[in-house]
Amino acid sequence: MEAKNYQITVIGAGTMGSGIAQVAATAGETVHIFDTNTAALQKAESSIKNNLNRTVEKGRMSSRDAEQILGRIRYTNSLQDAQNSDCIIEAIVEQLDVKKTLFAKLENLVSDTCILASNTSSLSIASIAAACAKPERVVGIHFFNPAPLMKLVEVIPAIQTQPETLNWAVNCMHKWGKTPAVVKDTPGFIVNRVARPYYSEALRMYEEGMADFATIDHAMKSLGGFKMGPFELMDFIGNDVNYAVTESVFTAFYFDPRYKPSFTQKRLSEAGYWGRKTGRGYYIYVEDASLPQAKLDDTLLKKLFTRILVMLINEAAEALHFGIASASDIDNAMKLGVNYPKGLLQWADELSIDYCVSQLDALYNEYREDRYRCSVILRRMAQSKQTFF
Repeated sequence: MEAKNYQITVIGAGTMGSGIAQVAATAGETVHIFDTNTAALQKAESSIKNNLNRTVEKGRMSSRDAEQILGRIRYTNSLQDAQNSDCIIEAIVEQLDVKKTLFAKLENLVSDTCILASNTSSLSIASIAAACAKPERVVGIHFFNPAPLMKLVEVIPAIQTQPETLNWAVNCMHKWGKTPAVVKDTPGFIVNRVARPYYSEALRMYEEGMADFATIDHAMKSLGGFKMGPFELMDFIGNDVNYAVTESVFTAFYFDPRYKPSFTQKRLSEAGYWGRKTGRGYYIYVEDASLPQAKLDDTLLKKLFTRILVMLINEAAEALHFGIASASDIDNAMKLGVNYPKGLLQWADELSIDYCVSQLDALYNEYREDRYRCSVILRRMAQSKQTFF
């Protein structure tokens, strides 16, 4: 990409949209944030100002730099302001029909060279692109929350996307200080697909009565070095959001049992027990509430940790086997996108592929469920004594 600045329009002034706008403006781009909701625009403006003020207070940026960043952002409820954009990134509701309607509308507004990008976390880029007369200029650019802090961006070409569009998106993300991972257009991309067992296997073990929430969380943090256990993380994300993504991935993969949702999470979601944002989820988040204590049984903790880890490794291996992304991009995605302590394929090498296969086979032999089938790439690598790296 030539060293020039671009005019970027972000559609949607929510948390993600405002975060993307801040990232682009910090990189020197001129940015418009569009939303039909004036209150949402005002909230976005306040949020960006607060973020930059905190950065200045921590000494990571001068007040002058912050002022210049703010000066590059415009807030608008007129879509006409997007007509001179070099790239439009939508960050609106995760509904395919709504996104397709928007993209068809945008195409009639902007130049033929304007890149149209979606920040969707799991929807088909090919379906979104199909709404356009020039689908070759459509690409997925999926940021992680909070966008100004998270380094990973998944870049997803649809089958219609031309190489020039993909190259522009990858180069642009480098320019914005991000680490792009190029991902095949499949449900959940890398992170939302590969991370599913972190939640689903934890829920499965809880439902079987193997351990309570606190003990499973403790196992993953104490033995694996994860910053948050699966139940803490689901409460942080929101059970409504996490369950919806799980259900979406399950449906999109033609009801593959590896992605089967949990009735426990479904009921919490239905009850409005969404986690931190509602004050109650797997744990209770009110003043003076005491968190339950984990059961400190070394044998149990190792069993819990190992089962979740090998299921995660299996999912990462399966993603590699089907060419979703490269081994390095898969590992980087999990480290940078969801703060895993190390890449899952690297972890498989350290444990040994043989060990992973034997653990997965033991689960399959016990349950006789396709959920626990070992990825063929792991089995082949074990037979030929190969490693991922």
